Amino acid sequence: MKDINLDVQYYYGKELQKSSDLKTNACCTDEEYPRYIKDALSQISDEVQIKYYGCGLVIPSAMKNITVLDLGSGSGRDVYVASQLVGENGLVIGVDMTKEQLDTAINSIDLHRERFGYMTSNVKFIEGNIEELDSLGIEKESIDLIISNCVINLVENKSKVLKDVYSLLKPGGEMYFSDVYSDRRIPMELRRDKILWGECLSGALYWNDFLRIAKGAGFIDPRVVKSNPITVENEELQELTGDIKFHSVTYRLFKIEGLEDSCEDFGQAVRYLGSIEHFPFGMELDNHHYFSTGKIESVCGNTYKMLHDTRYKNHFEFYGDFSTHYGIFTGCGENAPFSENDSSSNLSASCC
Repeated sequence: MKDINLDVQYYYGKELQKSSDLKTNACCTDEEYPRYIKDALSQISDEVQIKYYGCGLVIPSAMKNITVLDLGSGSGRDVYVASQLVGENGLVIGVDMTKEQLDTAINSIDLHRERFGYMTSNVKFIEGNIEELDSLGIEKESIDLIISNCVINLVENKSKVLKDVYSLLKPGGEMYFSDVYSDRRIPMELRRDKILWGECLSGALYWNDFLRIAKGAGFIDPRVVKSNPITVENEELQELTGDIKFHSVTYRLFKIEGLEDSCEDFGQAVRYLGSIEHFPFGMELDNHHYFSTGKIESVCGNTYKMLHDTRYKNHFEFYGDFSTHYGIFTGCGENAPFSENDSSSNLSASCC
């Protein structure tokens, strides 16, 4: 595995020239984009878009005037989408180690600045390995939002990446990213397959291992935004992967002090004000939380913090505090281990 970075650089710099050169659909995005994203994409050059290799939409809401870091930014497509959403006073930094991809991104800086109507560009690109984020000159706790699109699976030391991400984020910052996950650990013989690795499959994390790594890095309550099954659609590679099932998953990880590993009830509630650009009717936090404008919603303590201790604070009204604990918050689907709804529990049969 020691030459994995060279293999990835060759695959994405020489082997692949455009997205249609991919041998599977693992590094493809099949979700429907909202109108404002389509509008942003229409301003991006064909040369940048044709070299896009991603598996999801990594653009969250409330991005005006923030600093964004894109890990494995490739030809720059997501950087240039984010550039439009943060505005001229925001900043978007792309990091990539593949020279051919990076050249495409850098060579189009002025073109996009003119298209966006900016006096000065709000993007910059750094050549570097995302496993070495701590040595790329990026100041600790200087980033509001870190995004990544189907790239973490391509690196070997995923734990190091997430620990560095935590260090670079401001308090209340977040990582919002899409990647490929598997329903079991990938056998070593498949991990050594250069094509499967380059196609974002054999480097995929078993999802329980990802949760352990994320929590170990400090991201105590990972939230799923979207999850879609991946079909390999290549008979030869499908034979190699056998019964392993793959999913493209978009996660958001918040850097917030005091998050708990369960959803706890403190009698709190929030009301969305409808003030986030492009989201006048409601705002989605994750696949369990959609906040309709004007409606007061009960939330667990972690969700309260994800809205109150982040860039979302000014877009919500908050009710309650942490002074009284009422037990497990069942609104997120959690039950007590001795819940009456749990058919496996039979307290009446106990004999002490």
